[in-house]
Amino acid sequence: MPLKAFRGPKVWLWRWRRNPLRRRADVIEAWLVLGTWLLTALAGVFAGLAAAGSVEGGLARERADWRPVVARVVEPVRAASPAHSHTVVGEPVWAEVRWTAADGSVHTSQVRVQPGSATGTPVTVWTDPQDRLVSRPTSASESAYRGALIGALVGVSAAAVPFAGGLALRRRLERRRMEAWDTEWARLGPQWGGWSDHRQ
Repeated sequence: MPLKAFRGPKVWLWRWRRNPLRRRADVIEAWLVLGTWLLTALAGVFAGLAAAGSVEGGLARERADWRPVVARVVEPVRAASPAHSHTVVGEPVWAEVRWTAADGSVHTSQVRVQPGSATGTPVTVWTDPQDRLVSRPTSASESAYRGALIGALVGVSAAAVPFAGGLALRRRLERRRMEAWDTEWARLGPQWGGWSDHRQ
């Protein structure tokens, strides 16, 4: 006979209440469930906040350190010709540009410019404190969105560790409890008119 047939109405927090049927395993399971939920919540929140803060802090430093510089196209850039190129008309193309850093040193690099740009056409590029070419830094709103997204992913991943561990321990306790019930039933079942031979 299924065990569910002997279960009465569900009573909340019954493992925390004093009653003669409460066993030591029930108390252990109650503390395990509580500890699992606390660790899951704390791990997820703190890991998510730490990751979001780290991402936003790094992007904020980039906005503070990276500077726009006006570069000049070194050689004329051909206009895109759909008949002889796979480039879409109006799509930026790669070209060499040159700029002068604050210390007077001259740098060159490849960036995307508009097709048909003439020699000397100004192009705005971004550089880091070492005068290396970098991409445009993210805005404050973009940084907040990226930090929130990464923080949520890290938080969920971190919370999954204690949750999975607690679930595995609870299943192990459940198996041990069922084994203990089987042992007790094998010992006491014959006193109940042979029910131990018919429960399925």
